[in-house]
Amino acid sequence: MRYRSGRARGRARGWVVRGNAWLLLVSLPVFLASSWVATRWAPMALRDAGIGLLVGVLFGLVSLWLTRFERDGDVLWFTPNRWPVLILTTLVAARIIASLWMTWRRVTQATPDATALWLDAGAWTAVAGVFLGYGLAYTWGLRARLKRSRL
Repeated sequence: MRYRSGRARGRARGWVVRGNAWLLLVSLPVFLASSWVATRWAPMALRDAGIGLLVGVLFGLVSLWLTRFERDGDVLWFTPNRWPVLILTTLVAARIIASLWMTWRRVTQATPDATALWLDAGAWTAVAGVFLGYGLAYTWGLRARLKRSRL
C-alpha cells in the first residue's frame, strides 16, 4: 500500500506544500540536536545523521528530477517515479527487519558481530537522516516548481 500510494498522481496544493516544507525545515534542527544528544550513547550518531541527510537530499533531488509534472489549467499535478518510491519503501522494510533482528539478538544475548555493531553505532540516525533529507529536498523542490508554474 505504501508503494502504491507513494507513486500515485497527486495535486500540488500550495498551502499543503508550503506548510510541509516549513515544518520539515523546523524539524531539521530538532533532528540534529537529538542526534548530538545521542552521541553520548552512539559516538558516531551526529556524523551518521549528517551523512544520511546529505544522501537524502541528493536522492530527493534525483527523485524530483524524475517526477512527471502536468499542468491542467490552474492546477499542477505530479506523479513520482516508481523507482525512488520503491527504494524508499524497501528502506523502510529493511529498517523494520533490522530492528526485529537486533531485538532477537538482544533477547537471545548473542555475541555482537560486525553487522550488529554497525547497526548499534548510530546507523538509525543515518536512516532517519535519509528520510528527512529526502523530504526536505523533494518538498522544497516541489514548492519551487509550484511557485514557478504560477508565474
